[in-house]
Amino acid sequence: MGHPESKRVALGVDHGTRRTGFAAADAARILITPLDPVQGGDDEALDAIAALCEERDVGVLVVGYPLHMDGAAGPRVAEVDAFIARTEERFPGLGVVRQDERLTTREAEDRLREAGYHGAQRKARKDSWSAMILLEDWIGAGEPR
Repeated sequence: MGHPESKRVALGVDHGTRRTGFAAADAARILITPLDPVQGGDDEALDAIAALCEERDVGVLVVGYPLHMDGAAGPRVAEVDAFIARTEERFPGLGVVRQDERLTTREAEDRLREAGYHGAQRKARKDSWSAMILLEDWIGAGEPR
């Protein structure tokens, strides 16, 4: 049968202070889709997660974790930890995974450039494409908890 979470959607979250990007991986882990980013802080991001959970059968959140290249905690780690704590409190049924995001923004920018997005179009998509890459990395690593 496997784990019940393996048959549920995984939601990638690229947390930001002014905008949070989202992406979803289907239950079979075949299709990963960038979703619309949400403007605002943690309250808006948490409300967006609630809405996504209502429309999709979300089992796990994969949250980008901002480490330095040497693996040390980056300056935003405390903000992301606080966001994760609030997320776990509000959604106790969801698994929450911290996923190293060191190279996701650069990778997202490279892919957006290759796809022909420029300027404002690229900026508008960057956070959700970063969330998509977080999910790809997590799935590729065997979905570690």
